[in-house]
Amino acid sequence: MTLSVVILSFHSEDSIGATLASAALVSDDIHVVDSGSTDRTVAIVEASGARLHHHPFETYGAQRNWAIENLPLRHEWELHLDADERLTAPLAAAINHLKAHRFSGPAVGYFIPRLTHFLGHPIRHGGMYPIWHMRLFRHGRGHCETRRYDQHFYVNGPSDRIPHPMIDDIRMPLTEWIARHNRWTDAEADELLQGIPRTGVIVPKLTGGTPVQQKRALRAGYNRAPLFLRAFLLFLYRYLFRLGFLDGRPGLIFFVLQTFWFRFLIDAKLYERGSTAEKNGPRS
Repeated sequence: MTLSVVILSFHSEDSIGATLASAALVSDDIHVVDSGSTDRTVAIVEASGARLHHHPFETYGAQRNWAIENLPLRHEWELHLDADERLTAPLAAAINHLKAHRFSGPAVGYFIPRLTHFLGHPIRHGGMYPIWHMRLFRHGRGHCETRRYDQHFYVNGPSDRIPHPMIDDIRMPLTEWIARHNRWTDAEADELLQGIPRTGVIVPKLTGGTPVQQKRALRAGYNRAPLFLRAFLLFLYRYLFRLGFLDGRPGLIFFVLQTFWFRFLIDAKLYERGSTAEKNGPRS
């Protein structure tokens, strides 16, 4: 088959079945790395015939790199998914076409566009589609950044793109979705304040680079803008100028929470921690 699939899971009973079914369209070697699910996730995985592995969760980057370095993958190429992501039929067909030609091109990795489904509706506007992710690469040529949030895979060698999307189907309740974003704001604020070294971080490049390099260049510009104001401007840009309002009420909820509230909360935590450090003064 020339292709193995790696899926990360945690309390994913609502979506893991569709993910496994789509993975089976392209591979006979499917591995699920679970980080302590207590719902029906494990039972669903075992019933599917996929190989189940247990590993404690530290960060997404650490979990992905552990899978790359330790799983007994049978094939030369590997595809990485989250438990709420699934392949569309055109994407599966495109991957099978590459397999049929034994990945004969020069690329050692492929970017795949991700289409988010939120509250049962696709989010196609506001700059949210396509968002490109490196997920398919030759074994030994790809790793994941060691960031705590917004980590990406990177490859050592040339890359290409597959134009057909995978679906990121967000089915968790809003309460859990907001709780996770709250935790991610802590991670982002910590990294921005501490300047934590990031092994494998992609150098920002606005033009002529990979999709992730271009994204990082835009993020670097955003980070130089004034606190709080930048969250408002980003929301207006995505919701009005990039036509996010065309995604209806689900789009309104998504852009208010994911674009404005999330980014505003990061700024609030940066302000809070900066004020605390200023009051405490330098350490002797």
